[in-house]
Amino acid sequence: MVELVTKKHLQLIAGRSHPELALAVAAHLGVPLSDPGLVDFPNTEVRCTFGESIRGADVFILQTHAAPVNESLMEQAIMIDAAKRGSAKRITAVCPYYGYGRQDRKAKGREPITGRLVADILTAAGADRIVSVDLHSGQIQGFFDGPFDHLLAMPILERYILENAGDDFVMCAPDTGRTKVAERYASHLGVDMASVFKRRAKDKIASVEAVGVMGEVEGKVCVLVDDMIDTAGTICAAADILLDNGASGVWCIATHGVLSGPAIDRLKNSRMERVVVTDTLPIPSEKQFDKLEVLSIAPLIGDAIRAVFEDASVSELFGGENQI
Repeated sequence: MVELVTKKHLQLIAGRSHPELALAVAAHLGVPLSDPGLVDFPNTEVRCTFGESIRGADVFILQTHAAPVNESLMEQAIMIDAAKRGSAKRITAVCPYYGYGRQDRKAKGREPITGRLVADILTAAGADRIVSVDLHSGQIQGFFDGPFDHLLAMPILERYILENAGDDFVMCAPDTGRTKVAERYASHLGVDMASVFKRRAKDKIASVEAVGVMGEVEGKVCVLVDDMIDTAGTICAAADILLDNGASGVWCIATHGVLSGPAIDRLKNSRMERVVVTDTLPIPSEKQFDKLEVLSIAPLIGDAIRAVFEDASVSELFGGENQI
């Protein structure tokens, strides 16, 4: 009889969409980044050749779905396929920002459900597990037929608020869809909450109008909380109506700084005092401005990767409250 006691081996591999975050996660874990050997062919196809053996390893492939989103997603799928064919024991796709997550249902006829499609792509490539941060909709977890660890930036953002906002502030939802999240922040921080009502212009993308406020905001600093800032139309409209209703100041905190199109100009010229995001997405120097503060998400992702590797509970990192 032959007996063999194996040792678990963690390998962290990252794509090219956000190298700074990958290095920060590796530093937090105290492990080196393995070389995926990514090369672009002249026709823009991508080749991946790992520089070392991954046979039997617990492989974590980190790639945030940053713009261009299609390239980031395909590059991650290629690395996952290479790991599967290289005999990795388990493959976890770490997607700090989960691309196409806003299309999580059919709002109209003849529309795709791309949140499901991304899960199918990662599954077909060979992912055994997915880790992501602050999904646009929690139901996306059900699109993947395997473990899906949903991380929250809430502990990092709450710490920032406690250290900087003083005592007289109120948590605010920029629309009714984020009311539950704002309520949770308010409960943790022991403050009141308010919500802005808005309507979208029919058949227009990224066009919103704030129309009212529910809750007491007069004389208080309002901290708007959202999962992402894309074109910043929703956030800026919400800030204006809060200030028009007597708020003494408005901050915005969000997990994902997508910051596309007119976002930078809108935020620069807005009446908000602070805009706080995490670094789930890269924010190049040309998108940075005086009001913007970027917090590191690397410790959170690193702790989650360690928990998965050690077969420990990821939910305990959030007191069991990571199912929003």
